[in-house]
Amino acid sequence: MQQDKQPDYHPVVFRDRAAGYAFLTRSTAGSDQTIDWDDGRTYPVIDVEISSESHPFYTGKARTVDTEGRIARFERRYGGAEQDEAT
Repeated sequence: MQQDKQPDYHPVVFRDRAAGYAFLTRSTAGSDQTIDWDDGRTYPVIDVEISSESHPFYTGKARTVDTEGRIARFERRYGGAEQDEAT
């Protein structure tokens, strides 16, 4: 593996402003903005719109789709099993 062709892999803070949540990880992404972290060091920070703290699936606030109502509406509109049995 050629060392000069690999991207710079460094610590970066990803911050979800909607949830007020931030986490430190390593990434090749960079940013001009910086943040002072709990360990006293300064890291580049990348703002994200959604993370596991604000995503409906992970927070348990996901909406369920009423599939039964959709099927009934389709059968009313285009005919259901009753029309198939009559023909």
